[in-house]
Amino acid sequence: MGEIRSDTVLPARREDVELHTADGVTLVGELALPAERDPVATLVTLHPLPTAGGFMDSHVLRKAANRLPELADLAVLRFNTRGTGSPRGRSGGEFDAGGAERFDVAAALEFVEFRDLPHVWLLGWSFGTDLALVHGRDPLVEGLVLLSPPLRWSTEEDLRAWAEFGRPVTALVPEFDDFLRPAEAVRRFAPLTGAEVVPVAGARHLWVGESAVRRVLDEVVARVVPARSPLPTEHPAAP
Repeated sequence: MGEIRSDTVLPARREDVELHTADGVTLVGELALPAERDPVATLVTLHPLPTAGGFMDSHVLRKAANRLPELADLAVLRFNTRGTGSPRGRSGGEFDAGGAERFDVAAALEFVEFRDLPHVWLLGWSFGTDLALVHGRDPLVEGLVLLSPPLRWSTEEDLRAWAEFGRPVTALVPEFDDFLRPAEAVRRFAPLTGAEVVPVAGARHLWVGESAVRRVLDEVVARVVPARSPLPTEHPAAP
C-alpha cells in the first residue's frame, strides 16, 4: 500500500473526447471511468476562469479525475470551455464571460446523456460555479457541488430558481477566500433555501496543498456517493 500523493494517478479507463455545441463550437475534454466496473455516478466538472489561468487541468479537477474513478466508482468528465487551452488541446470559440458558455454546459450534459452515464452532478470551481448556477438547471442534473463560489455572475433570481428546482446544492467556502468568505456566503446564498454552505477552516480560493484537496474530494464523494466516503489515503497502485 502506498500513500496517495498529489501526483498519484490511479487506474481508470481514460479517453479523449470532443463535445459539440449547438452553436457549432468543438470543445476538447477527457472522460475518466472506473477501470473494471461501471460508474455509479457522474461528475461533470466546470473549471475556473480561463482568463485567470483556469482550465480542465486545474489541479483539483485533475486530481478528481486521477483518483475518483478508482476510489469512488465515479465517471469524471473534464473539458475546456470555449477559447480555453490545456495540454489536451484548445477548444474552439472565444471566451464569453459566462454567456455563450451556456452552450458548453449543455453540450457536456448532452454528452453524458448520450453515453448513458448515471446520476449526473455538476462540480464547479470558481467561474465554474457561476456556470453551474446560471446554466445548469437541467432535469439530468441531480445536484451541485460548488468550490469557492464567487457569485460573480449568478443573480438572486438564479439562486431562487435553484431553490424551486429542488436539487441539493453544497457550497464549499474557504475561510480565507479571495472573493466570498463563509459569513458573507451564508447571506448571499439565502435566496437558495436549503443550500448547504460549508465553511472550510484554513482553506483559500485555490485549495492549495494535499490536505485541502483531500477535504474537497471527501466532501464531494460524501454527497454524490456517500457509501464511498471517507476516501482512503492509501492504495495498492499508489507509488
